[in-house]
Amino acid sequence: MQRNASTLHPILLVHGLFGFDRIDPFGLFQDIKQALRSAGARVFIPYLTATCTHEARGEQLLAQVERVLEGTGAQKVNLIGHSQGALTARYAAAVAPGCVASVTSVSGPNHGSELADYLRKALTPGRLPERAAETVANLFADFLSLLSGDPALPPHAIAALNGLTTQSVGAFNEKYPQGLPKSWGGKGRELVNGVRYYSWSGILSRVGDEGFDKQDPLHGFCRAFSRYFTTEADQNDGVVGRFSSHLGTVIRSDYPLDHLAVIHQNTGPVRKGVDPIELYVRHAERLRKAGL
Repeated sequence: MQRNASTLHPILLVHGLFGFDRIDPFGLFQDIKQALRSAGARVFIPYLTATCTHEARGEQLLAQVERVLEGTGAQKVNLIGHSQGALTARYAAAVAPGCVASVTSVSGPNHGSELADYLRKALTPGRLPERAAETVANLFADFLSLLSGDPALPPHAIAALNGLTTQSVGAFNEKYPQGLPKSWGGKGRELVNGVRYYSWSGILSRVGDEGFDKQDPLHGFCRAFSRYFTTEADQNDGVVGRFSSHLGTVIRSDYPLDHLAVIHQNTGPVRKGVDPIELYVRHAERLRKAGL
């Protein structure tokens, strides 16, 4: 069946912390971008600093939004942000709502990340037992090295990590509350200042269930990270808690997908079950039907 995802406004796929246009041998958003374009959408991937504050990345995003608008003749854009990219997109929409038609958060830490809280403590001398701090810090460093292919971490990594703690995101939310739920685990307003807000995310499946993949090392990292969650111990994707991800109209927040599988990034065999690419095409169709 021919798909129709020809949205009125172009779509920008906004990457998160340590995201790049390409992480060899994987193209970030590559399959998603191709699927959306095949379905008729105009799609762009902005180039943003991999490790920086939400506001600084938001300003970079706005500059590239302006170039997309000039190049396409469109009046607005649809922003789809993964992880920290959701906060980046939220900032852009709050500061310049006139050029943003919609913001979609995909596994965004819209209320912070418990993993970031734990890592922040682990990387602060004396805050956690030395052995526990060393274990979690090394695990995180190995994870980032696998993503970037570079064992030397970028200099602003800790500053970026600080910005994802529940305390820091709470301060960010006080400035930019658009689309946030009024109660924990609830939904937020879909339409704020002319911008529509949506979100979806996943959770780690139980061993043996749909979505579990012991052959994928990235999935293994997410499963290891999930041990450091307390409030959402059984409701997280390894990096972000299910209810922490809620923003605007919550399409679904318990897909059997970990934090990287939701953008079709995995190093094991092709997963069975929910197709993350299909989620983006279906959402573009949703935006088109909404006149966006």
